[in-house]
Amino acid sequence: MIDERDIQDKDINLGAPNKGAASVRVRRIVAYIVLILLSILCLVWFYILFINATRSNGDLSRGFRAYPSDRLFVNLNNLFHGTLPVARGMLNSLIIAALSAVLTTYFSTMTAYAIHAYRFKCRKAIFVFILAVMMVPTQVSALGFQQMCHNMGLENSYIPLVLPSVAAPVVFFYLKQYMDSNLPGELLEAARMDGAGEIGIFNIVVVPMMKPAIAVQAIFAFVGSWNNYFMPSLLLHKDEMKTLPILIAQLRAADWLKFDMGQVYAMIAFSIFPVIIVYLILSRYIVGGVTAGSVKG
Repeated sequence: MIDERDIQDKDINLGAPNKGAASVRVRRIVAYIVLILLSILCLVWFYILFINATRSNGDLSRGFRAYPSDRLFVNLNNLFHGTLPVARGMLNSLIIAALSAVLTTYFSTMTAYAIHAYRFKCRKAIFVFILAVMMVPTQVSALGFQQMCHNMGLENSYIPLVLPSVAAPVVFFYLKQYMDSNLPGELLEAARMDGAGEIGIFNIVVVPMMKPAIAVQAIFAFVGSWNNYFMPSLLLHKDEMKTLPILIAQLRAADWLKFDMGQVYAMIAFSIFPVIIVYLILSRYIVGGVTAGSVKG
């Protein structure tokens, strides 16, 4: 005799995988829909920016239109042949942002390696002190820093904008967490047993293994320095030394006879392209770097 309960249990067991697969499929569809909507929401502002960059000041004053106009090259021509040194400002921003990204990532990686790999007195106290520095906003010390640079004759110079990037507590903390998850001490001991020096271990073994995290932080450091307006506005006074954010602010602050919102949008769109290029070059490291740095291995 076949028990009816056994038949019902078998039917339930056969139907369970189908229900589970259907539930996973529904969640995946919902996730894709949400991601697509978020992507559209993020990209629509870029679309509005580039559309406005193709319009004249008179067109913009009449309201937004969703299709492009034919004033882009006119706006760019007026921008590059105007009174502001836009091309030099782009070069200044590139130099400062690139040097800041390189120094920030390299020396923060070196600091994180020292805290991670070596055992010495006050190690934990130094780690806590570095984390405490993260709590101090830049604006608190800005005036004192500006006065110090003035006394040292470092105004209108890249040095006070690039050199402080050597000490970046936030970058150090991220790289330290990444090392705790992905840099085993056995690997370092094996390199020492093979006769490698400490500098060689850091540059040949540690830096390549940290490449995903370094790439992620390089993007953040580059974008942060590229968009920085506060400190350059305090230290850079000559037009040929100013960065793009300062020039954009000056263009927006022009008197009403010279004000052209089309040029402002064109300059903002022009200033975004280097950031997009850097992101496209290093973006393949973002997912792996963020995931590995936040999950303990």
